[in-house]
Amino acid sequence: MLIVEIIVSFFLLLGAFFALAGSIGLYRLKDFFTRLHGPTKATTLGVGSMAVASAIYFSFHLEGISLHEVLITFFLFVTAPISAHFLAKAARHQRIHEDKGHPDSD
Repeated sequence: MLIVEIIVSFFLLLGAFFALAGSIGLYRLKDFFTRLHGPTKATTLGVGSMAVASAIYFSFHLEGISLHEVLITFFLFVTAPISAHFLAKAARHQRIHEDKGHPDSD
């Protein structure tokens, strides 16, 4: 069981690192389109890694594969790019410029 705990710890630390990196990117980047990469790329990978860690942990401590965590991970990786695409499309429709970050700024 030590190997399972090491694997779970690895995925938790990896997930925490990517979630922190995505959050810092969301805070530090200057405009809407670059800020969009933080939550859609790094944070999605971070939360996905934490969900994988949870699936591994509960699969070994309960009987069988933990279906809840597998479904959460699947829907997370499917819906995050779609929502990012819709946000970027809406920003383009609102004419949010890449350098200013608010509508119709020159």
